[in-house]
Amino acid sequence: MRVDALKLVLVAGLVATAACSKKKEDLPPPPPPPAQAPAPVEAPPAAPTGAVTSTVVPGSVADFVAQAGSDRVFFAYDSYELDEAARATLDKQAAWLARYPNVRMTIEGHADERGTREYNLALGDRRANATKNYLAAKGVDAGRIATISYGKERPAVQGSDEESYAQNRRAVTALSGAAS
Repeated sequence: MRVDALKLVLVAGLVATAACSKKKEDLPPPPPPPAQAPAPVEAPPAAPTGAVTSTVVPGSVADFVAQAGSDRVFFAYDSYELDEAARATLDKQAAWLARYPNVRMTIEGHADERGTREYNLALGDRRANATKNYLAAKGVDAGRIATISYGKERPAVQGSDEESYAQNRRAVTALSGAAS
């Protein structure tokens, strides 16, 4: 048995030696050397001082406000009559709307906080319709214009003084279908 045990030990040693030896593996090629950094690129010259660059997209709401001067007109206390300043703003709005016949709008009528809810809703409606009728008289298709009254429910300015009231007595032209 000794001879068999000796053979067994020798065979086990050879197997262990063979298992430990490794063949040389094929390694991937080394990475390429780092590329040289590109030469710095000079920045374009700055715009001359005083040059105006516009980011307003033609046909957009921002273009409408810029061209018309405002998207809103204001009213006197307890009135829905358009004054000279309101008519001038609406003339500019009508001119812009003539250039963009696919743009639809909603005229929002608003009132200040004085008066009952019902009274202010009715007054806001009269203000919105006065604005719509003026734009229609200037050539804007009335089918493009919807009206809504918010009464005193959506004040532009918080406050209970004449300055706040004056900012809240308004009609706002809200565009839909204008460029972003």
